[in-house]
Amino acid sequence: MRKFGLIGFPLGHSFSEKYFREKFARESISGCHYGNYEMASVSGLPDLLKDADLEGLNVTIPYKEAVIPFLDKKDPVVEQTGACNCILIRKGLLTGFNTDVIGFEESLTAKLAPQDKHALILGTGGSSKAVAWVLTKKGIDFLYVSRKKTDSPDQISYQDLDQKILKSHSLIINCTPLGMFPNTDQFPPIDYGGIGPEHYLFDLIYNPEKTLFLAKGEAAGARIKNGADMLVIQAEASWAIWNHPSGQ
Repeated sequence: MRKFGLIGFPLGHSFSEKYFREKFARESISGCHYGNYEMASVSGLPDLLKDADLEGLNVTIPYKEAVIPFLDKKDPVVEQTGACNCILIRKGLLTGFNTDVIGFEESLTAKLAPQDKHALILGTGGSSKAVAWVLTKKGIDFLYVSRKKTDSPDQISYQDLDQKILKSHSLIINCTPLGMFPNTDQFPPIDYGGIGPEHYLFDLIYNPEKTLFLAKGEAAGARIKNGADMLVIQAEASWAIWNHPSGQ
């Protein structure tokens, strides 16, 4: 039995297991199993890797950066972003990939407009690194927005995020877990009164389908998109990696 799965904590929000179970049935793929491996600490990874049938893992919050030390090899995107969401396990070696960049770029483009030249990335975790990589590739300037104040010129705090900055940054991407099931009453603490039809709000969260972040944006006339398409695209990219003869 070929085994694959998802590591993270918590995993009650995840659709990955259901997605792959349905994929295996739909495409008549036999001899494969995809499971959720919820672990309260990334230190549990070595025990999981003792399973000789395990061939690949997806990685979600909060371990996209924490898994890096466990990797034997890293693809160029992982090297550049310092974040990994896909691991190929072959001949005892772990190779890290970042399929978030593929999923985010393809999904983002659907509603991207010419005026979207400046972006705000809410959060500074592993997912934000993939988002920043894509924005840089597309020539879109960005600022990270975090709860913490730093001296970095490309990072501001939520307290510093005023109407002027909101107005000049039409693309806003939520890379935090705020609003993710089961905490659906949460949302990033930005001034939604400064959001209008010129804005594009993208939420990496896909459960629920419409977070309060997106609902508030929609109410203000903004373009909105959740992470559902991104999930599918990155999942298929992971499957391609796990099944490529050379692991690429």
